[in-house]
Amino acid sequence: MKNIVILTGAGISAESGIRTFRDQNGLWENHDIYEVASPEGFHSKPDLVFEFYNQRRTQLLSSEVRENLAHHALGRLEKEFDGDVHLITQNVDDLHERGGSTNILHMHGELLKAKCQRTQKSYEWTGILNDQSICDCCQSKGNLRPDIVWFGENVYHMDKIQNLLFKCDLFISVGTSGQVYPAAQFVSWIPNNALSIEVNLEKTQISNLFDKHYLGEATKAVSNLVNDILNGELQ
Repeated sequence: MKNIVILTGAGISAESGIRTFRDQNGLWENHDIYEVASPEGFHSKPDLVFEFYNQRRTQLLSSEVRENLAHHALGRLEKEFDGDVHLITQNVDDLHERGGSTNILHMHGELLKAKCQRTQKSYEWTGILNDQSICDCCQSKGNLRPDIVWFGENVYHMDKIQNLLFKCDLFISVGTSGQVYPAAQFVSWIPNNALSIEVNLEKTQISNLFDKHYLGEATKAVSNLVNDILNGELQ
């Protein structure tokens, strides 16, 4: 086993204090999801969208949010595994980076970045973002937006993701619902002889596609899985 590819979703950050912002009615902060997570919503109500992501950014950088043992376990795996470990995440937070992982592809963008709509260049951004913010490349106002993949937009890094999946020996899915595409298809793209493992609180609608399952909270389940891999106990 030389090539490990790991997909992570919201479940790995559930124990880190990050609020989902989404209630049982599918509303985010009392707003329809498409109002704050679509190009049309941004065009219609840019102030609302800026404020929504400013709140999330502020929360991510606050003392109430920190990486957990699952993030640290994956960082340890990358450091100690005798081979390649690549991480694909649906999450827009930076908790994997805080946990020590470096080979990361953020397929849905990053909360701590802003993107110029004219040049498509991305910039690190930790403060307030609005229509008065000036980007480095064009030195003018009104061109920046959150560097987040919204509904109707193409996810990032798909060519790289496909190449990694096509050559992996072990595919691990952590804290994902199995309902969001294209990520829900990743397990179907790996080689026939590759091992697949699902880590989640409970079984999902695609659990039957995986060879093994580690059930439980991410902090414990991911730590146990990483220990099994590094100790050569994964068969």
